Amino acid sequence: MSRRGWLLFALMSVIWGIPYLFIKIALEGVSAPFLVLARTGIGAAILLPIAWRRGLIRPALRAWRPLLAFAVLEIGGPWLLLNDAEQHISSSLAGLLIAAVPFISTLVIWRLGDHSALEPRRLLGLLVGMGGVAAVVGLDIGSTSALRMGEVLLVALGYAIAPIIADRKLKNVPTLAVISLSLTGVALAYVPAAIVTRPHTWPHANVIGSILTLGLICTAAAFLLFFQLIAEAGPVRATVITFINPAVAVLLGMIVLGERFTAGVAVGFPLVLLGSWLSTHKSAPREKLQERIPALEGEVAGSR
Repeated sequence: MSRRGWLLFALMSVIWGIPYLFIKIALEGVSAPFLVLARTGIGAAILLPIAWRRGLIRPALRAWRPLLAFAVLEIGGPWLLLNDAEQHISSSLAGLLIAAVPFISTLVIWRLGDHSALEPRRLLGLLVGMGGVAAVVGLDIGSTSALRMGEVLLVALGYAIAPIIADRKLKNVPTLAVISLSLTGVALAYVPAAIVTRPHTWPHANVIGSILTLGLICTAAAFLLFFQLIAEAGPVRATVITFINPAVAVLLGMIVLGERFTAGVAVGFPLVLLGSWLSTHKSAPREKLQERIPALEGEVAGSR
């Protein structure tokens, strides 16, 4: 890649590894629904006008049914569940459990009829990665709420299914329109719950800073940078950041928040990374890559 490509790659690897830390901090001063509204509202306020000026909104609304499903599974449900879970479990554990996404995606695609999803290399990666997730859950379940870990795994399920919907139903809809409309719809849907659970005192500066970071950097800026990374480095290289994000989440959780390096993390972390690489790596002729760009762009919201 070019120097600019490497810079964008490094930025995205960090930007989509830090949300778990800032979610943990933000929840010290606001409720889970309020944080969803704040984050999506900030992102929508920045991205929706850009999409509108480019004339992308009206054509995208014609595909409102899959767009609604995508918004619910990628943002509306997962962000609330993740916020709720992080009130009870460590940010590093949450970030690591989200790494189950590529394994779940492989199984879903296989069930939908794509038997190449379980070719030998991918099947090995699936087994190794699921073994890593099982190690995290099994070794830490005595000291961590099983219910909250289940919430994070449901988040991973949503993150796995939403890109498939984007691939199959939103392939001809510009990604910027999909994301901006999804953020706007979720923000509006969470207004009532956010009002009911709003903080009664002004949050501390670290909470406000975390909310602004999540909305401005981890949502709005992240999506814009990711589009540039795809254009600069290609869709295949761009998605490799998903292997690095859990490492950032684990390290920041331990360094900044003083979270314990548990036995589950120690055993499961390397297995999850190895399994992710094996299960998502696939050789393909160069001419086929351009045909996959819309599908890979649909996986942008894997940000989280």
